[in-house]
Amino acid sequence: MSDIEIRAASESDAKAWDDYVLAHPHGTFFHRYGWKRLIESTYRYPGHYLLAECAGRLCGVLPLGEVRHLLFGHSLISVPFCVYGGVLADNAVARETLEDYAMQVARRLKVGHLELRNQRPVRDDWQRRDDLYVTFKRELSEDHDANMGAIPRKQRAMVRKGIKCGLVGELDEGVEHLYQAYSESVRNLGTPVLPKAHFHAIRAEFGDDVDVIAVRHQDNVVAAVMNYYFRDQVLPFYGGGTSAARDLGANDFMYWEVMRRAVERGCRVFDFGRSKVDTGSFRFKKHWGFEPEPLSYEYFLVRSAGMPDLNPNNPKYSLFINAWKRLPIGVSRAIGPWLARGLA
Repeated sequence: MSDIEIRAASESDAKAWDDYVLAHPHGTFFHRYGWKRLIESTYRYPGHYLLAECAGRLCGVLPLGEVRHLLFGHSLISVPFCVYGGVLADNAVARETLEDYAMQVARRLKVGHLELRNQRPVRDDWQRRDDLYVTFKRELSEDHDANMGAIPRKQRAMVRKGIKCGLVGELDEGVEHLYQAYSESVRNLGTPVLPKAHFHAIRAEFGDDVDVIAVRHQDNVVAAVMNYYFRDQVLPFYGGGTSAARDLGANDFMYWEVMRRAVERGCRVFDFGRSKVDTGSFRFKKHWGFEPEPLSYEYFLVRSAGMPDLNPNNPKYSLFINAWKRLPIGVSRAIGPWLARGLA
């Protein structure tokens, strides 16, 4: 390991970092250097982005964000506000060297825990949760009819219902419609909404690799979704609908519209993103014919006695969730961002 050097990445490393992520077979949109700029500017959370060099050549990266919140504690996460993370490296030695260095950083910062949001198991000597989150992915055809036919009959009928109701999907250059629909949806689920600045920052940071699709019924936007694009993949990430969306089949129509537009953009993989097992979004994606793939989130404990359990299925949060669902939407938008910044 002596020939591998670990150092903190700086802005001058951003292009080389992103080139490495783009070329790595396990690289994701969430490994990109822009997330460091985003979490530092929007949340004032320090980014500890580590890179490994072998004989002066980049051979591994590990993006980390330091989250500190009065209610939810102090942690080091790869990556905050993202669903995938962990080390990208040329080989096991570089990976282990980066992880060992991250453990040193975690001890120095005296965090509760270090969390790597891996897509597959990596370290058997850390604690691991692979029973909480899953992801859903499926290949896309270049043929729209084939993609429509791959949707199970019941959900396909909902897409067609939206079409018959006259729903129209359109690219939206802003975030206002998205924020209105998304904040209403998460309030209804009992979850605090992120600040509007978060969505503005994503659009500003990642440019054409992010878009927002809004769904209109007559003159009203009834649903909207923010989508991430990476290589040949599309990942609809923040989506929601108003109270009118359900009767119109707007949510199903919206994801079909994302799929259709993504194919025209050249995407060949539809990543339906992360869901907690046995939740509404989990069942929705299953009904679309996607099969769940477990995510392996791994934890190195520093000051914490155990792994975090910020999970809506945790009984101790049930009273809060039920109360949050009854809040006026304006109140939830006012106080939700302070809470949500700790649920990174």
